[in-house]
Amino acid sequence: MRTCLVLSALVFLAACSGCRKSQAKTAPDCILVEDDFGPNGTVPITVDVVAEGLEVPWGIAWLPGGDALVTERPGRIRLLRNGSLQPAPVATVKISSAGESGLLGIAAHPSFASNRQFYIYVTTDEGGSTQNRVERWTLSEDHATATFERVIFGGIPAAKYHDGGRIRFGPDGMLYVGTGDSREPDNAQNVDTPSGKLLRLTPEGEVPGDNPFPGKPAFLLGVRNTQGFDWKDRDTLYFTDHGPSGETFRRGHDEVSVVRKGDNLGWPTVYSCESGEGLITPSLTWESAAPPGGAAIYTGDAIPEWKGSLLIGTLGSRHLHRVVFSPESPFQVAQHEVYLRNEWGRLRETIMGPDGHLYVTTSNCDSRGDCTARKDLILRIRR
Repeated sequence: MRTCLVLSALVFLAACSGCRKSQAKTAPDCILVEDDFGPNGTVPITVDVVAEGLEVPWGIAWLPGGDALVTERPGRIRLLRNGSLQPAPVATVKISSAGESGLLGIAAHPSFASNRQFYIYVTTDEGGSTQNRVERWTLSEDHATATFERVIFGGIPAAKYHDGGRIRFGPDGMLYVGTGDSREPDNAQNVDTPSGKLLRLTPEGEVPGDNPFPGKPAFLLGVRNTQGFDWKDRDTLYFTDHGPSGETFRRGHDEVSVVRKGDNLGWPTVYSCESGEGLITPSLTWESAAPPGGAAIYTGDAIPEWKGSLLIGTLGSRHLHRVVFSPESPFQVAQHEVYLRNEWGRLRETIMGPDGHLYVTTSNCDSRGDCTARKDLILRIRR
């Protein structure tokens, strides 16, 4: 009798999951990739190893003059100078480390040349509670050491998974902070919690007066776990998000979307190519889990075919994905293709460098990849 009840319950839950999907409309402009991830890219490229010996390099912040700060998830900030990784850390950050948490994103202040300030997204233990927060630090004149200044925004819920972490300054001079839903999906729809959002803050950590939700740091809602976004123009972002990994009986379907101020990406209400009133449907999604790491628009001249394309590092699928949007219909994907398929393992940060080349970090030492004696790498992509 007990076995029958369990089977009946499973059938009922599976049926409910199907009902959820069947009741949602499907957006015609959304591309669902059902087989693999896409065709192999045809543009010739070369990959250089710029640095090795890193441990989960999560973010890169380029500085005036060509130096770069690199975060390692276990809590180290490293200096890349003249294409060479300096042996001693610039700083060691106290972290709370579990799963996907630790020292994550990094961004340099728009006025770094005069104030030498930079920001990090880090998981910490605060009063016995694990939280994510954004800290501001000051780099020494010789870039060899850094000093903690203060927390500019705290209280971001943390969890072993879905921790977000990407931070970037936008063209408006504001700091954008990508957070995860911290394994509480409904928080993504709650404007009163910072989890499951893209936040927009002033460099001092205040809420800008022109944010879409008055008095709230939220810029976008309905986010599950973003690690990559970049600006098409001052008002439009290309935005990547992780799809579900079992929540409400759904899996896969990581997303690439085109978003604007105040948009709602729909998590957990819709996923894949489903649409709903007031919710954004992605432009591109994959049935199998990628999931996406960093994302950057290619602005260099070294690979002219890539100009204006969105380049996305992927983790589980271990490739670099190129997405081309239609110039006539900017929310539609005109072409997408795969590079570096299974060549360098898991790819995390994806960012343009001041030299006009794309830089990508590997994430093979994060317990989910194949960590060799060379450990994790920083790669430069050129013709």
